Amino acid sequence: MDTPFGDWWHEVIVLTPLAFDEGLKAVLSVRQQHTVVLNLSRMEPALAQRTADFVIGGVVALDGHHARLGENVFLFAPSLVAIKNLQNTTLSEQLGNEL
Repeated sequence: MDTPFGDWWHEVIVLTPLAFDEGLKAVLSVRQQHTVVLNLSRMEPALAQRTADFVIGGVVALDGHHARLGENVFLFAPSLVAIKNLQNTTLSEQLGNEL
């Protein structure tokens, strides 16, 4: 796909981990400039929370973005990808309005 940045193809990866250590795949995927949908619904609640916290921390350390899509579903994106809602505002604009 041609973009103003040259040849660039962006992939969205969907992960449904069963174990905590599978959360690392989400962080590494964002590090490789992929967007990740992480579905934690197949994990026990405490383990799902621990995994979500780990992945959020890793993605934030990479200057990426995250958004909660549902009770156990999260979206993680690299810094070059903006996450927008239906009102066409970015996640950072939403957070700024809430403060």
